[in-house]
Amino acid sequence: MSVSQGETSPSTTTPEDRAGGGAGAVQPPPAAAARARRPRRGRWGQRAEIAVLAGPALVVFLTFVIVPVVMAAYYGFFKWKGFGPPTEFVGFENYLIIFRDPEFLAALGHNAFIVIMSLVLQGPVAVVVALMLNRRIRGRSVIRVLVFVPYVVSEVIVGTGFSLMLATTGAVNDLLERIGLGFLTVDWLADPDVAIWTLLLIITWKYIGFAVILFLAGLQGIPDELGEAAAIDGASYWKTQRFVTLPLLGPTVRIWAFLSIIGSLQLFDLVYIIWGQYVASTAGTSTMATYMVANGRNAGNYGYGSAVAVVLFLISLAVALVYQRYVLRRDTEGAITEGKK
Repeated sequence: MSVSQGETSPSTTTPEDRAGGGAGAVQPPPAAAARARRPRRGRWGQRAEIAVLAGPALVVFLTFVIVPVVMAAYYGFFKWKGFGPPTEFVGFENYLIIFRDPEFLAALGHNAFIVIMSLVLQGPVAVVVALMLNRRIRGRSVIRVLVFVPYVVSEVIVGTGFSLMLATTGAVNDLLERIGLGFLTVDWLADPDVAIWTLLLIITWKYIGFAVILFLAGLQGIPDELGEAAAIDGASYWKTQRFVTLPLLGPTVRIWAFLSIIGSLQLFDLVYIIWGQYVASTAGTSTMATYMVANGRNAGNYGYGSAVAVVLFLISLAVALVYQRYVLRRDTEGAITEGKK
């Protein structure tokens, strides 16, 4: 009797097939077999390659970041004048003085105010300017360069220029007098009610170009087809920007906000150049960094200055970790694919 198609005769399986050598034997998947045959020395080769490529950067990071932080933490436990080995151990006295000093608490408040207002002032303006410069307008390239120029100008030049223009007898007050707005003349740099806003305007003028260029780069990654599809569905230009462009620009905005926060916490050069170490505290523009220099190096107490530097580092680190945990989490999780199914 013949065997019909689709049926299997038991006599067709030979002893060799049952032993695993025949064509009917179940073979392992090619990927699993390749992993089983992969030698361990291949993994060691990959580790060696990573060590060679990342080793120099790791050495530089440890030498110029981690080691100075550790040394600053060590010197912060001493009353040290900056030369010779530290011998006068004071323990946590320097750190206790920091949080009891009204000047440091005031500087910390100024930094917090600058952080918030920098985000409020620079963010919306930079987004609007980036959206305008992302359209096809005449002279777009020239406008982009002009917007970015203040960011690349040295802080020394910016600080010196504004300190001269905003002086009591400077160009700004003189211009207001000439155009009949003399009642608006104020002491832009020394009046505590005005100086902090003067600093915010200078910071905005100086760093908004970086935000605009960063947002323009993010806009280049948004497909034009999405805007065209929204227009076909009847959405206006501003609705397209609100419901399509801005959500897709979110990761870029969050990265810029992170950089702005860290930069505002560590703000030093513009304040020190324009207001100096003494006027900054009386004018209400002092920051933690200017406080560190004024009460550390300039006061000849490098141990106390090192303690302030450690506190500034810990505050910046805490803010960065919290921001990454609760704000950048969605972006970092989207970028990590290893281990996901």
